[in-house]
Amino acid sequence: MGKIRLNNIRVHAQHGCLKEEGIIGSDYRVDVEVCGSLAKPAKTDRLNDTVDYVHLNNIVKEEMAIKSKLLEHVAQRILDRISNEIPTVDHAEVSVSKINPPIGGDVESVSVILTS
Repeated sequence: MGKIRLNNIRVHAQHGCLKEEGIIGSDYRVDVEVCGSLAKPAKTDRLNDTVDYVHLNNIVKEEMAIKSKLLEHVAQRILDRISNEIPTVDHAEVSVSKINPPIGGDVESVSVILTS
């Protein structure tokens, strides 16, 4: 068993319940961790024997480009795509963070973390 992490994928997207968020957008941070057997690629040194983190990054960017009201919805879509497209992943965790959320206070970010 092993883990692959993508840390601090930065994107600008239009998620949120406020009308302005859908127009102006906000900055987001996404972190992804996947677990699965990495014994074979550790021996073969072949990309098609492992989880391609370029594929993971593309999933995140594509799903973040689709407007949603809730971060939970975006995180679940990312998890669903990982599960459907990368069968070697046994378990995944996705954290979607809105940087400087419009909640009427000095808050660095708000995050939603989902696991499969």
